[in-house]
Amino acid sequence: MKKRLSYGIICLLIPFAVIGGAILFSGRMYAWITLCIAVLACVPFFIRFEKGRQNTKRLILIAVMTALSVVGRILFMPIPGFKPVTAMVVITAMYFGSEAGFMTGALSAVISNFYFGQGPWTPFQMFSWGFIGLIAGILSELLKRNKIILCVYAVISGVMYSLLMDIWTVLWADGYFNISRYFAAVISSLHFTIIYAVSNLIFLLLFSKPIGNILERMKDKFAL
Repeated sequence: MKKRLSYGIICLLIPFAVIGGAILFSGRMYAWITLCIAVLACVPFFIRFEKGRQNTKRLILIAVMTALSVVGRILFMPIPGFKPVTAMVVITAMYFGSEAGFMTGALSAVISNFYFGQGPWTPFQMFSWGFIGLIAGILSELLKRNKIILCVYAVISGVMYSLLMDIWTVLWADGYFNISRYFAAVISSLHFTIIYAVSNLIFLLLFSKPIGNILERMKDKFAL
């Protein structure tokens, strides 16, 4: 029941808030929409969160992964699109589950945007990175066992992020979803999509094993 409720919030309520807010308010109420999504992104994790020292330590590790994601995005600011955010989100989801992955992705976007700048694009970034974490959590065992599948998902997640963000581009320009403008946006952002995909592949190949080993040891040590 808790799992169904968590996925219902992530897959139904949050997308409705993101897209509905963009259409109804045309980006004017983005601060409130962002706050709403930030709260909703945490709810699925805390629904399945149980009190205890072990789970408190688990929460601390997830907070550390979120911080690494935010710092990594800032450090690589000079290279547009080349960021380790997706890698940190995917690794978190692989070792702590879909809800933790979604929360890490959503919070990474909103926290790092205090540096990069908040705007009507923030809710879409929150959902996009969060959704990538959700899927990574579902596929966690495959991603941990098979490096080829991990590489494929790294590329797919870059494409997925770009396609989801192009929805915001169309809604911002037209106030409604225009399929022809959407395809034009996808084509015009193709070079950024390639950069996203390549950066995800590089960062996951670099960090998935060393960070994964650390998280695995921490989980064993503290019985998380």
